[in-house]
Amino acid sequence: MDGSNLMAGDLASVRGWRGFEGGRWQRAIDVRDFIVRNLIPYDGDDRFLAGPTARTLKVWEALQPCFRDEQKKGVLDVDAATPSTVLAHVPGWIDRDNEVIVGLQTDKPFKRAIFPAGGLRMVESGLKAAGFPADAAVHEAFTKYRKTHNDGVFDACTPEIMRCRKSGIITGLPDSYGRGRIIGDDRRVALYGTDRLIAAKREERAQVNDMWPSEEVIRTREELAEQMRALADLAEMGRRYGCDITRPSSREKLR
Repeated sequence: MDGSNLMAGDLASVRGWRGFEGGRWQRAIDVRDFIVRNLIPYDGDDRFLAGPTARTLKVWEALQPCFRDEQKKGVLDVDAATPSTVLAHVPGWIDRDNEVIVGLQTDKPFKRAIFPAGGLRMVESGLKAAGFPADAAVHEAFTKYRKTHNDGVFDACTPEIMRCRKSGIITGLPDSYGRGRIIGDDRRVALYGTDRLIAAKREERAQVNDMWPSEEVIRTREELAEQMRALADLAEMGRRYGCDITRPSSREKLR
């Protein structure tokens, strides 16, 4: 898809793009073209690497008590009542004054999150092994009202596949971390910002809005809607951490 109309104004004026060789990636969402045009191969050794900065050392020092406590106890803490999403938890910090790369899985270091949408039994088994009780409300929601990914996989399996899985002879069947995962391409956000990516998704959606509502078209519309919501949530998460990721990456902080 050509996204040339998605960026208003002179493309060369985008601050985060200065110093890079231009190309199709400036007119369309094309990370590959950016990499091909701007990749500089390096065949040397690791002597160019610098040591940790004073700020990094302070962040690392702040984590040491948590490492020691976890070695003694095991899992220190779990939020068993909040299924994890992009915006499920408030911003968490290790050492806010010294952190450069920000963002924790939950609201504080070494506090684990749960992902029951993938599979409730796996979550509850993990909680039990770590010595934490499962949350009754989460159990009810993901047994009565919300189908998990595991449930969907097992519903699609034939009796023969289920017998093979139970036998333990064949590995690699769709279960737990043996199945595929959808991996997001975060390089797109850094290169284009969420506003441009959302605009590109809107253009893609416009292309299928007038198509006959076949199963494939309806599924495409739904997936595009979910992608746009996810990008908006990602931008909101960045805002909560004081970062503006709605535009291409730069060194500026959110004003």
